Amino acid sequence: MKFLAFGEIMLRLSPPGRELLMQTPKFDVWVAGAEANVAVALAKLGHDVGIASALPDNDLGRAALTNVRGAGVDTSGIQFRGERMGLYFVTSGAGMRATEVIYDRAYSSFAETPTEAWDWDTLLARVDRLHLSGITPALGPVPAATAIAAAEAAAARGVAISFDGNWRGKLWERWDSDPRGILTQLVAQADLLFGNHRDIALLLGRDFSSDGEERRREATEAAFAAFPKLQTIASTARHVEHVDLHRLSARIDTRSDHAQTEEVVLAGIVDRIGGGDAFAAGVLHALRSGGDSAEAVRTGLALAALKHSLPGDASLFRQADIDAYLAGGLDVRR
Repeated sequence: MKFLAFGEIMLRLSPPGRELLMQTPKFDVWVAGAEANVAVALAKLGHDVGIASALPDNDLGRAALTNVRGAGVDTSGIQFRGERMGLYFVTSGAGMRATEVIYDRAYSSFAETPTEAWDWDTLLARVDRLHLSGITPALGPVPAATAIAAAEAAAARGVAISFDGNWRGKLWERWDSDPRGILTQLVAQADLLFGNHRDIALLLGRDFSSDGEERRREATEAAFAAFPKLQTIASTARHVEHVDLHRLSARIDTRSDHAQTEEVVLAGIVDRIGGGDAFAAGVLHALRSGGDSAEAVRTGLALAALKHSLPGDASLFRQADIDAYLAGGLDVRR
């Protein structure tokens, strides 16, 4: 059996180093996309994983497909259609200057693919888990309808669904959207949610006024009550001192218990983009490998922490890297 991720594959363009956008006429380019990041990370960890997406049939689209396939992801679910590659620009922050993101994704090949163009009988063959995120429905009414159709198709076939909230306000604001109504339909089909109390507050239309651990548990209990299929909620908590120094912890809640990590200090951060996708991949990897909640949250945090040491969007680490991280020790390994 295999994982299937569904979402847009993009290109990320960033000025070199810590420069401002167009400070010099150069960009570093990476293949990107939240769902593709999860697929690549899972493939690197040895899993059978595919991605369903759409790319333009040009040099950009072909290069992106080659990159993802080279990481070990099954790309047979990628369609070539349309003329536009989705792009986004990241200007890395420094010190007390925050990282900035600009999206250029309107009318992309993926966003313009009609809902009826996806053959879910073929795409979901041999698949036992579909991974979706809140980015796809944020792209517009057609991708939103497609994401819902994908979730319903998976549920009808008994395929488990993991859903990462991945709130992108800039994308939702581009069109006359109903985030709560759309996301609620998607989470209703999921057994595993990657999201925190803010995501749950949006879904349920209410605030959670408690602090810390009590607030997290209050939110998860409300989510479990609202969504009968939901069995597990995984989340991280991040405290930013400055762009190169963060503190990160993780938590998993189930209907019967929870597992919480200690906070880890992430210093000398190379690139935080994709950290959440690495966390999701680590949790999925551990659960697929037979781990319990404690191992899953520990593995998810380890992969997220490692991702902060790597430029680009996707985690490229293997199980040996996770084991070495968890064993501790930062001296040269000879």
